[in-house]
This record gives sequence, structure tokens and C-alpha cells, in this order.
Amino acid sequence: MSVLVLLVLLVVLGAGITAIVVVVRRSAGQPGSASAPAARRVVVYVLLFALVVIGAIGLSGLLGRLLDTRNLPTGPNLAGSDVSALARSLAFTLIAGPFASLLWWVLWRRLAGAERESIAWGLYLAGMQTVALVTATSALLSTLAALVRTDWQPRSFAIALVWALVWAWHRWMSRHHAKSPTRLTGVAPILGAIFGLLIGAVGAVTAVASVVNAAVDALLFSTAVGDPWWRLTLQAGVWLLGGGLIWWWQWMREHAQLVRGVLADLVLIVVGIAAAAATTLVGTGTVLFVLLRLAFARESSLNDILDPVGTAIAAALVGALVWSYHHGLLRQRPVLSRLAASLVVSGFGLVAAATGLGIVVNALLAGLAPVVVGSDTRSLLLGGLSAALVGGPVWWATWKPLRPVDPVFAQVTGRRVYLILIFGLSAIVAIITLLVIGYRVFEFALDDLSGQSLLDRVRAPLGLLVATGLAAGYHFSVWRRDRSDLAAAGLPGRAIHRVILVTAGDPTALRDLIADLTGAAITVWSRADSPADSLPSVERLRLAFAGVTAPRVLVVVGAGGSVDVVPLRN
Repeated sequence: MSVLVLLVLLVVLGAGITAIVVVVRRSAGQPGSASAPAARRVVVYVLLFALVVIGAIGLSGLLGRLLDTRNLPTGPNLAGSDVSALARSLAFTLIAGPFASLLWWVLWRRLAGAERESIAWGLYLAGMQTVALVTATSALLSTLAALVRTDWQPRSFAIALVWALVWAWHRWMSRHHAKSPTRLTGVAPILGAIFGLLIGAVGAVTAVASVVNAAVDALLFSTAVGDPWWRLTLQAGVWLLGGGLIWWWQWMREHAQLVRGVLADLVLIVVGIAAAAATTLVGTGTVLFVLLRLAFARESSLNDILDPVGTAIAAALVGALVWSYHHGLLRQRPVLSRLAASLVVSGFGLVAAATGLGIVVNALLAGLAPVVVGSDTRSLLLGGLSAALVGGPVWWATWKPLRPVDPVFAQVTGRRVYLILIFGLSAIVAIITLLVIGYRVFEFALDDLSGQSLLDRVRAPLGLLVATGLAAGYHFSVWRRDRSDLAAAGLPGRAIHRVILVTAGDPTALRDLIADLTGAAITVWSRADSPADSLPSVERLRLAFAGVTAPRVLVVVGAGGSVDVVPLRN
């Protein structure tokens, strides 16, 4: 508990220092600067956040002691044998609680106009809702999972109850008709949906893996030692149902799926596409490796070979389900998000295929070496084949190396950065591998005391050199080809990187249109006035962007759907 309090105090101190630095940099000594109210809001809301957290910790500690009547036949004894913990809970509750209530009451009365529209107010509610949801859900699901093994945990239940009340309180404030924040309203639903998806996916993997492992044990007539398999399945099912309910509530009822912007796209790509794709690839590759070992490498017992199959099948199934769902959502997102998702998946497939190729070369060279360390390299070869057979098709399907590249895609900065990153990192690894090979060669020539052959010494780095060399050479050639295609098409080497969109209406549809047209990242600024905006047509947007090649562009939407495009300097 003291560690958590210290962490909260450090967060408060860090936020205060950051606020002072930002205010000093932006104020420039000018009278009438808006930095003073901004600094006051940051400090006050950080203080309120810390007081609410400390008060909730103290109240949950007291409630947990009140509910914990085990081994107390005469009734609850709050002090018990841990007087210091009780004193800490009392101090947190009776000091931080009233201060938090007083500070909230003062702030609640002032919430109007600029106070309601401040980023600090929206950020406070989003952060507190997320912290409360994560804490309450984790404690409640831990309590329910413990009940499966008839273990009542009243203190975890107390934590869940107190933090659920904190979440409900802040959710009520975020939905208030007159004092709810006007900015960052979609942050809390998105973060809550991520949390629900993650714990639900982990629970699903654990539940499916336990069922598969139980089936394998039954087929092999193995005797499990410890708790019965169904108990772990039920406990994992609790987390699966709880996480699924949280995800459904935040994603559907709180409309997190309708939120657009950088955070929403980042979450969709990182969690829904990248993490799910990586889980699917690892699980599928492991299943394929187990099958190949069963067919061609029976040097170990069946129990050892089949040991990872349950978790691998579960990871592949759950990852594929999450991946396919979010891949379907990409059709509703702008072209830039779809391109980013395809590059991420292509990168995972490339890493898996290159790793598998390096391992295959290593295993083949091991078979040629006159002295081989170890009795059998078939498992090594099968592992490399599994990675290559899984990663190769994924890379081919997403990268599409035989399909001509659209010049608009070739202009996008993300594609060029991806190509440079791949061949740059591959070249660095190849150079380091060459150094390792040289070191092994000179070591063999100068002092051959180990009895290993030269081929056996260099086969691992040589396999890595082959894989990284091929990856670097291919992506460098693609980068040069893109530059040649852009020059032949008469297109500029630099596309529009950033569009600052100024509008008074709902920016979602217009932002998607501009992103599809330019492939640029969009930042939305809301106008202070409210002209009668209407959505410009695609033709009008094309005419407005015709001939504009500046990296940064200001787009102002006015009355009647008029569009002004202003190139900006870097």
C-alpha cells in the first residue's frame, strides 16, 4: 500500500513539474496569458485525482476489514493484529476523503464555459473512469474466480465495491447534461474496451487451453495432479465472461466503435490487428511445429511433444477471432488506417518468415558439419519450417509483391518509412552478423581447442545473415522502384503529411474523405463561430487539393460547403 501511495505522490509531483514547465514555455511573460488558468486546472485536477485514489484505498481497506469476519466468532474486529494497516486506512479515509469531497464540490460549482471545455476536465474523468473500471473489474473477477474453489475473499470484494461506486460516480459526471466534458469524451470508452478485450481474450485462451489439455490427457491416459481441469476452466470462464461484458458495454453501449481519431485508429491497429495477428501467428506456428514433430521427430515422449498444443490451439483460435473482427472494421476506416494495418501484419509475417528461413539454413548446415553438438537437428529444422510456412503466406497475402503499387500509396510516408526501417534494420543486423562470423573464423584459426568444426561455429550467424540479407536487398529494391515510379508518373516525392481541418460540424465523414484523398494524418480544430457548414463533395475536395504538394496543409470549411486549402511552411 505504501508503494502505491508513493507512486501517486510521484505522479502528482511529476504532473506539477510538467505543468510548470509547459506554462513557463508558453506564457513568455505576456500579461493576460491563458496559461495561468490552464496551470490551475492541471494542478487542481491532479490533486483531486490523487485524493480520490487515496480516499478509495482507505475506504476499501476499512470495508474489507468489516466484511472479513472469518475466524472472528464474536463479530468483526477492525484492528485485528495489524494496527498500522488500520491506522493507514483510517487516515486515508478520514483525511483524503473529506478533502476530496470539498475540492470536488468547489470544482463542480464552477463547471461552466471554459472550465467545462478544458482538456484537464475531460482528461481527469477519462483517467479516473479507466482506473476505477480496471480496479473494480479485476477485484470482482478475482473474487468470483476464488469462489469457484470455495475461497471467499472479502477484501477483494470490498475493493471491487468501492471502486465500482467511484466508477459510477464519475460516469454520472461524464453524462451530466450541463457539466459533462466537451473534449476527450471518447477516451474512457476506448480504454475500457481495450481492457475488456484483453482480459476476455486471456480468459478465453486459458479456458480453451485447459479443455484441450484435458482432452489430450484423456487420450494419453495421463493422470493430472492437483485441482481438476474443470476448476481452471470455470475460473477462466469467469474472466472471459467479465471481460466480454466490459468490452460489449464499452464498445456497443458507450459507442467506442463510433469514435474516430488518432487514438481510436491506434487502438484498432495495435490491439485489434497487431496483437491479435501476432498471437495467431505464434499459436498457428506452434501447432504446426507440434504436428511436424509428431510426424517426423519422435525423439521425445508424447507428453513432451503435446505439452504446448493446448495453449497454442487456444491462442490461434482466439487471436484469429479477434483479428477477423477488427479486420472487418477496417473497411469503415480511411485508407491511411487500412494501409497502416496491412504494413503491421506484413511486418509480422516478414519477421516470422525470415526467422524460419534463418533457422532452416542453420539446421541444414548442421547436417553438413562433421562435428555436430547434440544428437538430432530435426526439431530445429521443423521449427524453422513451421515459422516460414506460417509467416510466408501471411506476408505474401498482405504485401502482395506481384501487384503493381498505386502511386498514391507509394507517396504515403508510412510506406516509405516501413521500407526504410526494414532494409535499414536488416542491413544493421547483417553487418553485426558478419562481424560475428569473422570473429568465429579467426577464433577457429587461432585457437581450435573446442573440437568444433568451422561450419558448426558459423552456421547460426550464417543462417541469420542469409535471412536479413535477403530482406534488406528486397526492400531496398522496392524503395528504389517506388521512387522511380513516382518520378515517371510526375508526382512529387513528398506527399501531404498533415492536414489541419477547421470545421464547426461533425468532422468524422469529412476527415475520412480527406484521408482517403490525400493519405495524410488529420488534426481537427473546432471553430469558435458556427457557420452553416455542409459536407463538401468529393469533386470539390479534389479541386481544392489539386496542385497542393506542401507537407502541411490547413483546410477551412465554411458556409455552404466551401473549402479553402492553405499550404503551410514546416
